[in-house]
Amino acid sequence: MRQKQGEIGLKTEGRRLYDLTGKVQEWVAASGMTEGILNLFIQHTSASLMVQENDDPEVLKDLECFFERLVPQGDPLFQHTLEGPDDMPAHVRSALTAVSLSIPIFSGQVALGTWQGIFLYEHRTKGRHRTVLCHLIGE
Repeated sequence: MRQKQGEIGLKTEGRRLYDLTGKVQEWVAASGMTEGILNLFIQHTSASLMVQENDDPEVLKDLECFFERLVPQGDPLFQHTLEGPDDMPAHVRSALTAVSLSIPIFSGQVALGTWQGIFLYEHRTKGRHRTVLCHLIGE
């Protein structure tokens, strides 16, 4: 059994979903491992990770519309506005989604289903540099 650790960085351009599938697959391929389990962890409280459809871009737009309705910016409910009106909604969005994912690796590939991709979901309205830690255990 071997382990490999690393990170994937991404500069976001504001609130939306960013497809990380290619970067994750490149990282797995460079590891030389063909079987195992990959854990991804985002080191932020205002962004998250998700596995979602990667075929129809309307799905990603609809998800953002849903979250905008569910957790609107500027809601008077929120008192934490130290970093701006989008900060607390970003924390709530992150709490409702995931900060880590575990994905099997088969035959040197990230074992995603048809139409599945790995996404970083930026919840802030301005771009940020985001870091996703990668930890692969396998052979």
